[in-house]
Amino acid sequence: MSEARRAPRASMLLLLLALLPALTAVAAEPLPGVDEFATELERSEGFFTLLRDPRTAELYLQIPHARGEFIFQTSLPRGVGSNDLGLDRGRLADTRLVRFERVGRRALLRALNTDYRADSPSPAERRAVEEAFASSVLAGLEVVAEDDTGYVVAYTPFLLTDVTRIAALLDDAGEGSYRVDTARSAPWPDRTRSFPKNTELEAVLTLVGDPEGRELRAVTPSPEALTVHVHHSLVALPEPGYRPRAFHPRSGYSVHRWVDYAQPLTGDLVRRVIRRHRLEPLDPAAARLRPVEPIVYHLDPGTPEPVRSALLDGARWWAEAFEAAGWDGAFEVRLLPEEADPLDVRYNVIQWVHRSTRGWSYGMSVRDPRTGEILKGHVSLGSLRVRQDLLIARALAAEGTAAEIDAATLELALARLRQLAAHEVGHTLGLAHNYAASTQDRASVMDYPHPRLATPDAPLGPDAYDVGVGAWDLHTIRYGYSHFEAGEEAAGLAAIIADARALAFLSDPDARPADAAHPAAHLWDEGTDPVDELERLLAIRAAALARFDAGKLPQGAPRSDLEAMLVPLYYLHRYQTEAAARLLGGLVYDYATTGSGGTTPVPASEQRRALEVLLGTLSADVLALDEELVARITPQAYGYRRTREAPPGRTGLAFDAVTPAEAAAEHTLRFLLAPGRLARLDQQHALDPSLPDARELLEALVTERVMPRPDDGLRGLVERRVALLVVEHLATLAWNDVAAPEITSTARAIATRLEAELAGARGPRESAAHRARLASLLARAREDGVFERRDDVARMPPGAPI
Repeated sequence: MSEARRAPRASMLLLLLALLPALTAVAAEPLPGVDEFATELERSEGFFTLLRDPRTAELYLQIPHARGEFIFQTSLPRGVGSNDLGLDRGRLADTRLVRFERVGRRALLRALNTDYRADSPSPAERRAVEEAFASSVLAGLEVVAEDDTGYVVAYTPFLLTDVTRIAALLDDAGEGSYRVDTARSAPWPDRTRSFPKNTELEAVLTLVGDPEGRELRAVTPSPEALTVHVHHSLVALPEPGYRPRAFHPRSGYSVHRWVDYAQPLTGDLVRRVIRRHRLEPLDPAAARLRPVEPIVYHLDPGTPEPVRSALLDGARWWAEAFEAAGWDGAFEVRLLPEEADPLDVRYNVIQWVHRSTRGWSYGMSVRDPRTGEILKGHVSLGSLRVRQDLLIARALAAEGTAAEIDAATLELALARLRQLAAHEVGHTLGLAHNYAASTQDRASVMDYPHPRLATPDAPLGPDAYDVGVGAWDLHTIRYGYSHFEAGEEAAGLAAIIADARALAFLSDPDARPADAAHPAAHLWDEGTDPVDELERLLAIRAAALARFDAGKLPQGAPRSDLEAMLVPLYYLHRYQTEAAARLLGGLVYDYATTGSGGTTPVPASEQRRALEVLLGTLSADVLALDEELVARITPQAYGYRRTREAPPGRTGLAFDAVTPAEAAAEHTLRFLLAPGRLARLDQQHALDPSLPDARELLEALVTERVMPRPDDGLRGLVERRVALLVVEHLATLAWNDVAAPEITSTARAIATRLEAELAGARGPRESAAHRARLASLLARAREDGVFERRDDVARMPPGAPI
């Protein structure tokens, strides 16, 4: 470096050294007092005092020195409108136990680790666990003023961060890489206020990025800039006195758990309690208990009629359960006051949520992370699902005038909304799903109910959905909300569990997997016998398809809307098919505690009958549409377009009559050939040779759906498509190591034999070409030692009924 270039740098260094004492003095200047700092700021007193600069909209939080732990909840007051992204209006993010920790001129907002702790009176024992596991500092806030009572922090920078992890969700969903643009974000004063037990803050938050997916493009004016609102709730810990209630596997409640290192060596480290609201009696000795404060839910006033009345009716069903548990006036449902904020933690809320596509409803809650006590229930009900119910009902409706069809379909849709409101409110009371309730005369609203259809000629009877809570619901509210005096609770809860011994209870882990084992554990089934109900649904479906025509459409709808209406009718049996598949390799069991219980295989006769009916769902008799019906469905009218709920197809603008059958067959095969189910069949057979094994299932499938020569016409096209699917599944089992070794061996032996039989088969030209393709597929898989399925295997459109 030249001397000429060294000189300016040396001069700059000397200047900085000269200024260092002055800079240090500035840094060490005392902070202004709180009153001095807040002179020209707007003040909102409450749990935390809020200070707002009206000129800049900057927000400050006054923190008392004595403020200890509190609850921090984030949420979305305004959503994105896409079910697939899940960023709905009213969405609750994580609930955390936090505290502010002053470190110099910063205040750290530390989230405490409540999953691992020591519930011990010993500070040293508690500290040993706290120091063993990580916490999370959510923010470091600048301290801008202080006095003897506390200090003030600048809260705006934290409020404008992506604490709800929207960007990460968008990235995971393939929508692109986004970041917060603070220049297009700001505190939102209309929803920022403080109350004695909670402080509520809100911001308009804009995330910018390069859109890569299609979901944001569909719901935002400009997908390069996604603007939502985020909400922070700072909530006081509930008053002492709440007594956590012990969890029991048959209590019917969601479990709140943590690891407690203060437990005795012979005890379970994991502590389990139920999630529930606090409910205390004014007079514990009274014959009928009156609450100190009732549990009150508030319905979104933005809910239109007649939906509003249906939701109020359904949510109020729970009052009956509380009355049966000994309470008077313990549960109420009202309209949310116009001035109330739905995300204010003081209000239990039922929100009517709009999205661009049909999606789930949710029962969420804000809970004390230490105890599981529910502080706020928050229900989000998707508004589009009811329109799908209307579509299903129209497709099923018997012959009648337009007015008669309108009335029948509306009543079914409103009946399901009552059921839905009760179901989701049940979650916010702490209740878990009970998917076995449908097998016991609809014993719980916490099942996912399939409508009970009457007869093939008149499916829409008045009994499609049940009215009121069921026997299981009465049991759960008794368990969670009965009042016991000190020392009486354990015996009282044991008696409640014993009283409900005859009621079945099976929840999500036993119902959702494709290879689930219990024949009663299914989400959208009906009746006590899954196979009987499947046969009944198939008969109702066939009759409805026979009378399916343009007369079903609402007045003025284009004929092309028949395609959308056909979808839920054509796939009407989809969930009962899953239920019937549970019988194959099925096991009967319950959530038994020590000293009782066990597993019993489903009898051989029931397993084989289920297999017979399931193979029937793969036949052209079920899957092939009538040719006259196909001719009635036109391409989309001008100004209309297919949605993702349209049937799958490969025929361009025209309706595809074959690919929907492929999707239905793929659905059956996915459950029929779930690797866990096949392995269970072999192990059951090894213990009891009278039970079917995987070979029997695979041989029956090949014999009935691959080897027969396909029919002519549309039926033949369907049969060839089904045969292709069966061979693809067989090759996957044989060469992809997705199943237990013995299943792979069996599938490989059958596939090798089938390859030879298909290669040697003779017949008409189309049939011979079809068989040659199947033989070639198996030969290629055998030679490669691995099989790659097509990427374009048809799938059914979304159809979940709730």
